[in-house]
Parts: sequence; C-alpha cells; structure tokens
Amino acid sequence: MKRTVVLISLALVIGIVVGAIGTQVLAGKDELARGKELQRTALAGAKGREVVLVLRELPPGKESGKHTQSGTEVAYVLEGSVIFEVQGKPPVTLKVGDSFQTGPRQVHNVKNASTTAAAKVLVFYITEKGKPLADISTPVK
Repeated sequence: MKRTVVLISLALVIGIVVGAIGTQVLAGKDELARGKELQRTALAGAKGREVVLVLRELPPGKESGKHTQSGTEVAYVLEGSVIFEVQGKPPVTLKVGDSFQTGPRQVHNVKNASTTAAAKVLVFYITEKGKPLADISTPVK
C-alpha cells in the first residue's frame, strides 16, 4: 500500500513538472509567433528563399525568451528600448534607431527594457520560402 502511494505521488510530481515545462515552451512559441507580417518577397538570386518583414511589439517588461531563427534576422528598433542578449556575449541595450542581427541557430533573447512602455521592432527575416511566421523562430530550453 505504501509503495503504491509513493508511486502515485511520484507520477503526479513528474506530471506537474512536465506540464510546467511544456506550458513554458508553448508560451515561448506563442510569444515568438506574435507580430504583424507586413510583407513577403522572393529573395532574388536565392532560389527557395524569401524575405519576411514583420513588426514586433514587446509589451512592458516582457521578453521573447531564448530562441533561434532558421535563417538570418535583421532588426531595427522603432520605439522604446530593448536589451539584446546573445549567448556567450554581454547584453546590449538598444534604443530607437539602433539595430541588431542574428545568424541561423544563434541563441538570443530580446527584452523590453521598460516596465511601463511597449517596444516596437521592425524585423527582416531571410528564410525558407513559405515558412509560416510561427515556424521561423524556435524557443530554446
């Protein structure tokens, strides 16, 4: 009887941990899927590739979460300020008019530096043609 209670308790704890991790991954994916897709266009001279232009807004105090892109990302800060973190490098605070770029599979995070105002970033992705916006970025555990 005691062994059964221990096994059920252990299964419950494992279920809660797996559920919490899964929720965080899904929430991160949801955050990365947000953004207003402004335009898609074929990339001349690069068969099967396209440029996707996206307007992303980070609410006050929020962040993208650690993630990577399947292609190249070039971003320009339109409003507010953000903290750009690249794995293995010190964080950099960027303000309106600043830009950053990441390469494929480069782990990074973008945080809104303000707890009171949203930040807006215009992002250009060079990626596989037809790839949905939700699949361009992938959360990192």
